[in-house]
Amino acid sequence: MSETAIPRTTESAPAPAVAPAPAPLPKRERPAHRDANVLRWLAAYTMSMVGDSVYYTALAWAAARSGSPTQAGIVLAVGAVPRAVLMLGGGVLADRWGPRRVVIGSDAARCVVILAIAAVLFFTAPGLWLLIAVALVFGVVDALFLPAVGALPPRITTAGQLARVQGLRGLAARVANVTGGPLGGLLVAFGGSAGAFAVAGGLFAVSLVLLVSVRMAPLPAHDPTRTDSEPAPPAASAWSELTDGLRYIRRHRVLGPLMLVIALSELGFVGPLNLGLVLLAQERGWGAGGMGWIVAAFGVGAAVASLLLAVRGSLPRAGLVLCLSVVAGSLAVAAVAYVPTITLAAVAGLLVGLLAGLGGGLCGALTQTVTEPGYLGRVTSVATLFTLGIAPLSHPVTGAAVGLWGTGPVFAVSAAVCAAGGALGLAFAALRRAELPGARA
Repeated sequence: MSETAIPRTTESAPAPAVAPAPAPLPKRERPAHRDANVLRWLAAYTMSMVGDSVYYTALAWAAARSGSPTQAGIVLAVGAVPRAVLMLGGGVLADRWGPRRVVIGSDAARCVVILAIAAVLFFTAPGLWLLIAVALVFGVVDALFLPAVGALPPRITTAGQLARVQGLRGLAARVANVTGGPLGGLLVAFGGSAGAFAVAGGLFAVSLVLLVSVRMAPLPAHDPTRTDSEPAPPAASAWSELTDGLRYIRRHRVLGPLMLVIALSELGFVGPLNLGLVLLAQERGWGAGGMGWIVAAFGVGAAVASLLLAVRGSLPRAGLVLCLSVVAGSLAVAAVAYVPTITLAAVAGLLVGLLAGLGGGLCGALTQTVTEPGYLGRVTSVATLFTLGIAPLSHPVTGAAVGLWGTGPVFAVSAAVCAAGGALGLAFAALRRAELPGARA
């Protein structure tokens, strides 16, 4: 056989096709409500919130026993001053030192201060100067604690779980509100202010232990494609870091409008739903029981909204839903003062809680999603300043306005302010179109 007749399979036969390796399946996120790390943080946050309620109950009782009603009011109000003045500085420290250090340090300080005052009260009657000093110190520590605790969720979970974490946080706040006040009252009744302060300090200690056990991820690397969030060069001072953070919010397409929505909606909600409800119940003759039904309905609505976010994890068109919730909630605020019966007022209160809870949860989730991690403490401090620092200042204005014009007009004006916040948010396309990671129809 000739050489040319021999088949040369090794050279001419096609090579067998190699199947491409299958693409790896994306790693499935662990839901926040099944993440032991998130649950430890949630337990720490709940213990801290309950401790706050017990502390304020004990402080109010001790102040009332030690002075006149006016002096007791001064003791309770004085703690809000450093909280409002220093809140933005707390955000700077959270970004500079890291929220973990600030949260653990401030929680430890609260524990030491409250246990120390409990020990003092076991052996002596409190003087007003001592209670004022405690309130001032607690206000300073709160100014550090609140921005840092708000900056923690992105360190303990993924971006797709932030809405669920906000829902869980809202549920924890409702549990603390429901249990903290009655617990503080029982402790004062059976153990006096000293016993209540001691238990509050113990709750802060438990919170501290849980916080130390929480694992926190480092800051993610900066994404250079996000031109609206380019960080400034390292600041030389705390003041320049603060102004840099405020400049960052003002230039951001979503955060700037979002802070305006938060500011106006809080100004519209806080006055009517705190002092306004008391005055409305007196004006209508509903009494404390009637007011209690409205407050309870509000709490149920807010808990349902928090549960919705906790279970679902995200909502499509989050920015649009947020703004529409604020507008609809403002209508429910006005309805509380104009419906003829306590039953309808409770239904309106339920709607206010549902819509305000939904809007608040989405505000928190969007803030933590769109903020560059290095700015999160400062951004959180601005939002917290509006909710816990500036908005409560509307209480004296609400009281004076109700005295002049009655509850109906005041509720209507407050609702208009709130609606203006939602309408302003709808006017900004970037906020209106903002989405949360993992949103599904």
